[in-house]
Amino acid sequence: MCVIEERPVIETQRLTLRAPAKADVERVAAFCVDHEVARMTTRMPSPYTRGHAEDFVARCGTQDRSRDNTFAIELADEGLIGVVGLFTNPNGPVELGYWIGRPYWGRGYATEATKGALDWARGVWNKRYVTAGHFADNDASGRVLVKAGFLYTGVVEHKPSIARGAVAATRMMVWLA
Repeated sequence: MCVIEERPVIETQRLTLRAPAKADVERVAAFCVDHEVARMTTRMPSPYTRGHAEDFVARCGTQDRSRDNTFAIELADEGLIGVVGLFTNPNGPVELGYWIGRPYWGRGYATEATKGALDWARGVWNKRYVTAGHFADNDASGRVLVKAGFLYTGVVEHKPSIARGAVAATRMMVWLA
């Protein structure tokens, strides 16, 4: 059995991936109040409040790091710009999810953070198979996942989106180390 660091830190070319901290609450709340960010996730409510951000950061601090790891995506001199997480499904493989604050869209940060998290999962967690999905109306997320090495499976699942208040067609993908 591998030993997982209590609070792992991943360095990429431009980013630091680290455990979310109380100091991140304001930035999480500021980015997630944007409905366009929330609606592209399964779990994020809209409207999103400071209380939601506080709960999110607190939950991250109680994760069993042998099963789940959430990383704040930090840009030097700016702070948190998003989140990437790896979660073990109860009856399935590890799944990757992420979000990036709108001011940072289109700059390659999501791809860089995703690649960093996958490298860590392969090296530290010894994972060789990770799934992900993106809502069918979010082509940008599909491009991020393809650039990070994911392949489409041909499966479309209907996953709930709390912010949308409905299920959304989700194009499933897989990453193989």
